Amino acid sequence: MKTLSYAGRDGLEIVAYQWDPPGTPRGVVQLTHGMGEHVRRYDELATALTEHGFAVYGQDHRGHGATADGTLGQIGAAGWGELVNDIGLLSDRVRADRPGLPLVLLGHSMGSFAVQQYLLDNSARVDAVVLSGTAAIDLLEPGLNVDEALDLTAFNAAFAPARTDYDWLSRDDKQVDAYIADPRCGFGLDAAGVKAMFVGARAVADPVRLAAIRADLPVYIVVGDQDPVGGQLTLVYELVARYGRIDEVTLRVHPGARHEVFNETNRAEVVADLLTWLDGVLPPPS
Repeated sequence: MKTLSYAGRDGLEIVAYQWDPPGTPRGVVQLTHGMGEHVRRYDELATALTEHGFAVYGQDHRGHGATADGTLGQIGAAGWGELVNDIGLLSDRVRADRPGLPLVLLGHSMGSFAVQQYLLDNSARVDAVVLSGTAAIDLLEPGLNVDEALDLTAFNAAFAPARTDYDWLSRDDKQVDAYIADPRCGFGLDAAGVKAMFVGARAVADPVRLAAIRADLPVYIVVGDQDPVGGQLTLVYELVARYGRIDEVTLRVHPGARHEVFNETNRAEVVADLLTWLDGVLPPPS
């Protein structure tokens, strides 16, 4: 793994990472992580992807990980729009580093919400999309107070009485404990950032904006049926319906799995299914 950086449109230094395959890459997967975490938590997934021939890139969002220039979770009113812009800027770096290779955007949770927004104007710039731990984000808003900072432990209510405040993430206790022990995990967004995220969410529900996404874009949606973010899958099915005009939308639901499907007890199955899908939409060189 290599560390790199690039400048956001507002000049903020964004820290990113690069994982290289052992041979010539067949494509690139760009990781966009979730709220209250950082992209180095995806090292196991990145390793599996590199072993399958993909180069992998991913940035720590502003307010997260090594990019955070102050208190974790503080992105401010302008931060959400810039976070979405940061996706495209890393894609530009990828295109410069790996000209001609197909590019897959993989967004998890908050990262998937940012990717949904990014696609409204940029679907022609990517070759496939993976959304995990995702939902129709605008439909989450009525159950939250968007005038306050977001507390991630609120999603744990469905698992009470719970062993920890973060049991909603995974059935794997070791993964949950590692998350709790990580000083760069466990926080939500500041109130201004939360409000800006949900303002952006209204765009991803707009039929006119959705119609601008190219119809031949392969989309893979992977969730656990016990993920509270998906609202017992109701908000997931709504997202799938919104992408109904896209020719190839694949939904994979893992029974019993919670929010972080790539850190679940059946993560080997989750990753194997993803690799199979990638082979289908981006066949390896013969």
